[in-house]
Amino acid sequence: MTKTTNKYSPEVRERAVRMVLDGAGQHESRWAAIVSISSKIGCAPQTLNEWVKKVEVDTGQRGGLATEQAEKMKALEREVRELKQANEILRKASAYFAQAELDRPLKR
Repeated sequence: MTKTTNKYSPEVRERAVRMVLDGAGQHESRWAAIVSISSKIGCAPQTLNEWVKKVEVDTGQRGGLATEQAEKMKALEREVRELKQANEILRKASAYFAQAELDRPLKR
């Protein structure tokens, strides 16, 4: 899995989102504000819209999973996946050694 690099700094993102949220009355719609501001900073309108929605979720203005919670969940899912893999390895090793013990000749 590759990680994409962020083309825009956190400061640029924050400023663009703030411009959308603060300048809502200056445009006929929120989408018009997003299109206008996104063209000024050079990003796609959909990208800016996602930034705005993420900020709204993080501040409780919109329902959804906050960024911090999503990161924790992702880390926990990764940990569960790794533990399942470790358990499977241990299960197979245990079965292998149990079979080897059964195949060993008896000592008298």
